[in-house]
Amino acid sequence: MASTLCSPRHHDRSHLCRRLRPRPSPPGHARPRSGAAGPSGLNTTKYLCSHPMSTGRGSPVSCSSVEASKSKQGPEHLIVLVHGIMASPSDWTYGEAVLKKRLGDNFFIYASSSNIYAKSFDGINVAGRRLAKEVLDVVQKMAGLKKISFIAHSLGGLFARYAISILYSQQAKETGSGAGVMLTSGGSEISRTSGLGAIAGLEPTNFITLATPHLGVRGKNQLPFLQGLSILEKLAAPLAPFIVGHTGAQLFLTDGEPSKPPLLLLMTSDHEDKKFISALAAFKNRILYANVSYDHMVGWKTSSIRRELDLRKPLRRSVDGYKYIVNVEYCSPVSSDGPHFPLRAARAKEAAQSTPNMENTQEYHQMMEEEMIRGLQRVGWKKVDVNFHASMWPYSAHNNMHVKNEWLHNAGAGVIAHVADSLKQTCLPSSL
Repeated sequence: MASTLCSPRHHDRSHLCRRLRPRPSPPGHARPRSGAAGPSGLNTTKYLCSHPMSTGRGSPVSCSSVEASKSKQGPEHLIVLVHGIMASPSDWTYGEAVLKKRLGDNFFIYASSSNIYAKSFDGINVAGRRLAKEVLDVVQKMAGLKKISFIAHSLGGLFARYAISILYSQQAKETGSGAGVMLTSGGSEISRTSGLGAIAGLEPTNFITLATPHLGVRGKNQLPFLQGLSILEKLAAPLAPFIVGHTGAQLFLTDGEPSKPPLLLLMTSDHEDKKFISALAAFKNRILYANVSYDHMVGWKTSSIRRELDLRKPLRRSVDGYKYIVNVEYCSPVSSDGPHFPLRAARAKEAAQSTPNMENTQEYHQMMEEEMIRGLQRVGWKKVDVNFHASMWPYSAHNNMHVKNEWLHNAGAGVIAHVADSLKQTCLPSSL
């Protein structure tokens, strides 16, 4: 088995990335049936009680049938689909249909609707709290659920990371078995097992993100549609809050007082009552899907949680029958004392806020990027690289990733098939 080394620039070089070969089950092209879309923009509690909900069975479930399910066995595994910025549950119409077809009756597939369209501008923290409440509403109204997984696209991945920190508790209904995860806090090592702890009272299984800006969008080619031009990147940070609200400031790491760390840095550790890193560690599997090129919204580095030195020449050959998936590797956790926000970083943040220029913003971003990576690499990640170089519309890569529209973005069918098969391998009883 081939292996590559994920090597930090200035610290521990023991982070080993092992290239994996997915099981050779070729992707099928499932066509979503009409009416497969999740709920759109409705209050979750009201929606559950007054409208049918789509499930892994493909049959409608209302409040009365939820009550009836108490007397008979229903789906045990909740899969929450989370859309990105200025989007809606309809973005998951194709993906939801494929997941239903490939996974079967034991899964309840729910497309989140609490942060549709302009609501995604309110801030990652606000959207994350909304998502957490929505998930709790679903769990409370569904009898028999035992496990939970998240599949999130783009900004939705950050919403989901915030939500699970709220939903996390140390006691799980069932303690699952899985690969060990090393966390460090205050210099002392804490041994955890993937699956230890609960999310919304359920056993956390898979946390999957597709083209999510985990490190924010500040820095060269992190927001690719700016073409890496320094003048555009200089203008983007101060303008972002006016265009996409508080979410924009958070993505550019300029939110909050200069003396306070930005939210995205806080989200790489356990902070006060929010257990950001413990919640991630509780999942048996954490998978990052990242576009290596042609994604105009989210760069390869931020979506795959890599340093610049870790980026290699993009591969082009698809692996094991999944079209446009060009590389799969597992990056083991790296022990560290977690992220820091020193006085030097506070000064750099103040300069980046008050007098932004290429020199001070670059210094601030580099410090924050390194600290975020240090925090997030304390748990292991499976990293899946995608390259739509040979597709008809490669520059639609960001929307191809989750097949936002079946006709325009169907190049991503292999990605959705790979996601479904990854879930199947880790979730179905036969594979446990």
